[in-house]
Amino acid sequence: RRGKLQRESDFMASVDSSWISWGVGVFILKPLKWTLSSVLGDSKIPEEEEVLIYVELLQEKAEEVYRLYQNSALSSHPVVALSELRSLCAGLCPDERTFYLLLLQLQKEKRVTILEQNGEKIVKFARGLHAKVSPMNDVDIGVYQLMQSEQLLSQKVESLSQEAEKCKEDARSACRAGKKQLALRCLKAKRRTERRIAELHSKLDAVQGILDRIYASQTDQMVFNAYQAGVGALKLSMRDVTVERAENLVDQIQELCETQDEVAQTLAGVGINGLEMDSEELEKELDSLLQDSSKDSVDLPAVPHKGLSPPPVSDAELEAELEKLSVSDGALAQKPRSASSEPKTALGLNL
Repeated sequence: RRGKLQRESDFMASVDSSWISWGVGVFILKPLKWTLSSVLGDSKIPEEEEVLIYVELLQEKAEEVYRLYQNSALSSHPVVALSELRSLCAGLCPDERTFYLLLLQLQKEKRVTILEQNGEKIVKFARGLHAKVSPMNDVDIGVYQLMQSEQLLSQKVESLSQEAEKCKEDARSACRAGKKQLALRCLKAKRRTERRIAELHSKLDAVQGILDRIYASQTDQMVFNAYQAGVGALKLSMRDVTVERAENLVDQIQELCETQDEVAQTLAGVGINGLEMDSEELEKELDSLLQDSSKDSVDLPAVPHKGLSPPPVSDAELEAELEKLSVSDGALAQKPRSASSEPKTALGLNL
């Protein structure tokens, strides 16, 4: 009722794909069984149970397959053999039917495309998490064939290396046994194998160089397409722009700027409501303000230039001060001796 389950036949029918070889059992065999059961009777042909798919889980598993491929060594090439991809996803997909369903989900999302070449199916993945896969072309098929040749050459080099090592061990064993001629034949076989290995290494380097050039050409094609799109956009943006029109526009701008300056000067020289005043009247008003400020100022004595000196003291004033001090000394003499000595000392210091 929630729509989270979908029949397997409906799901496969929703995938726009020319590769559903394993779906023949759904599209052909099931209708054929239904026809036979309707003719011969239900008891003759057992009815196969319909398989339901949980769509959300299928999408999650398909995302895991895509991420597993991106994080593997197979992602260095855009195409991969279906058998190699099946081996890579062996731990994620319990059976072959689930694996094919996940591939169909990825194909429905336009993230993979599948093609059968010489009896073997090859898978092309989209480059990037949110990119769409491009259709399989001759370049992809050529790259896949070169990859297969590279793998075959690598395997041949590995087997020849093991054969050369075996010849070396046989020569050592024959030498220990005293069979000199047999040891020489083993060494000759080892030299021939090493020459073949060197030839295969040169061929392998050539194949890898071709692959590198193909990948570089694909990058160059991408850059060329980007440049071409940029040129097209630049032409569209500059379609109505010419040198003559640009010069005419600059002249118009300069003319308008000059007109604007003249208008601004004209507006700045106009007196509004008699606010314009003569400069002579302004000077007279300024002089009257200065005169008023001078009347309000307070007359202060002049600042002396010499230092202040104390007024002179007469001899009579000094004698009167001395008599006061003598009277104070007589009053202090009646105090104890210990206490009178200190005032005398202080009085002497004051004098």
